[in-house]
Order: sequence, then C-alpha cells, then structure tokens
Amino acid sequence: MRAPLRWVLWDVKDTLLKVRASVGEQYCKEAKQLGLNLSPVEVDAAFLQVYRHYSSKYPNYGITQGLNGQSWWVGVVRDTLSKCGVQEPALLDTVANNLYHNFCNAENWEVFPDSLKALESCSSSGLKLGVVSNFDNRLEAILRACGLLSHFNFLITSEGAGVAKPSPAIFDQALQKCGTSADSVAHIGDHYVNDYLASQSVGIHGFLLDRHNKNNQPDVPEKHRLSSLEELPSRLQLQMD
Repeated sequence: MRAPLRWVLWDVKDTLLKVRASVGEQYCKEAKQLGLNLSPVEVDAAFLQVYRHYSSKYPNYGITQGLNGQSWWVGVVRDTLSKCGVQEPALLDTVANNLYHNFCNAENWEVFPDSLKALESCSSSGLKLGVVSNFDNRLEAILRACGLLSHFNFLITSEGAGVAKPSPAIFDQALQKCGTSADSVAHIGDHYVNDYLASQSVGIHGFLLDRHNKNNQPDVPEKHRLSSLEELPSRLQLQMD
C-alpha cells in the first residue's frame, strides 16, 4: 500500500525565483557607485571563470576548509573584479561586502509568476513545505524579502547543513525534519542531478522542473516532468490518491 503524501520539499534558485539581472550588471552597478566603470560582458566572463575555480577548489562555500558563505562570496567578487583591472584592496573589499549584503534585497530577485500559486495550492491541500537548497545562509532573508518565507515549515541550506546536493545526506537531514518516511515526501527542483536524481536516490518522489524544455534525459518519465509549476497540483494529486 502506498504511503500518503505529506510533505513537499523545494529547491529555490531557478525553481521559485531567479536573479533579476546578470552577475555582470549587478557587479557593475555596485562598482559604479564607488566610481568604477566596468564592462558587464567582461565581468560576466571573469565571474564564470572565478566561480568555477572556487566551486572546484572550495566546494559548498569552503565549509570544510574554514570558509563560510560570506568569505567565499567576498573572495569570488574580489577575484572577479581583480581580473577586470580593479586592484585597490579596500575598494575590492567594499564592493564585495556591499554585494553580499545587497543580494538579500527583493529588488535583486524575481519570483516566477507560478511560484506563489503553487505554494498556496500545496498548503491548501494539507501538505507541509520545506526547502532543500544549495544556497548560503542568506536564503531565509531572501525568501522573507520576496514574501515566500511564511509558506515553509523549515529551510535547509547547504551552508547550514555542511553538505550539498546531490549528497543524500542533505535529504536525510530534511527527512528527519519531516519526521516521516521518504515515500511520503516529494521534491521539486530544476536540476537533473542535484534535484531529481538525488531525491529519487533516497526514495523521495522527485519532480524535475524544466521551464525551457532543455532536459532531455530519457530516464525522467513524463509524469515526473514539469514545464511549469501550474502542472504541479495535478501531478501531486496522483501521488496523493
């Protein structure tokens, strides 16, 4: 007999909301306030290179190497702007720390049009909601600023958990908070490996959100695919019946 669905876990970035402007635009806007004129295209290219380096050398915000989310991101910004010719240490520190704190503001994020209705639909169906996100500890402030925090019973960030998706350990922490078995839980996310495969690996009902129809993995059945969160209530109902 199938267990009834009780919880829905959510990824956040690129599932419920997205960064409103490009990294290059954001960084250049902040730098301009301090008298620096940089090229967004150049900054974007530098950021991509630096971000990949940090993600490889200091995975999950360097938690196991003595870093945290803030020091990790400050390092990324400093090194990005250094590649674009900014060399003054005090200036680099100011821009980097300002950006870290400013990213908590709602103006830097865009909530997808279907997000709020999907969360409300889940709650009205009697489901409890939680977050499992590869994000730093600013996530609570961001969700509060965007008007989404009140929908969730708990948040788990990879910085706070000390482990990141696709590790099963972060989902194990979530299941402990849910206080129920994995087959009573669903997870919604946009990343094939980190969200879909990882949640499925621990017995959670994984759903892959593919807003732009870019995921063509043959092992994701149609019933587990979502092109919009508007499709979620009917898919969850199949699990609840």
